[in-house]
Amino acid sequence: MIEDLLYNLVDNAIKYNKLGGRVSVNIYSKDSWAIIKVSDTGIGIPSEDQTRIFERFYRVDKSRSKKVGGTGLGLSIVKHIVEFHDGKIHLSSVEGEGTTIEVHLPK
Repeated sequence: MIEDLLYNLVDNAIKYNKLGGRVSVNIYSKDSWAIIKVSDTGIGIPSEDQTRIFERFYRVDKSRSKKVGGTGLGLSIVKHIVEFHDGKIHLSSVEGEGTTIEVHLPK
């Protein structure tokens, strides 16, 4: 399951990145949490869409999503895996600058 979580986070970061953009993956431990942090320098997510981004089949921009593919399930799968493990997920995104998704899983 954790492999699926990582795959979907990195896949989204690559898909919605700018040409020549960067993706970083950090995994570390803090207090009683294992933390996975995936950041990109991509297109970002508009603030009005950020509360819905983890919903099944939700896509920010249908026309843009068709160009890069995807079904709108990746981040929903991530959320369900995190919840299954009693974890937390946090999204930070600025449109035009990039996105960071941080997952906290109990040790």
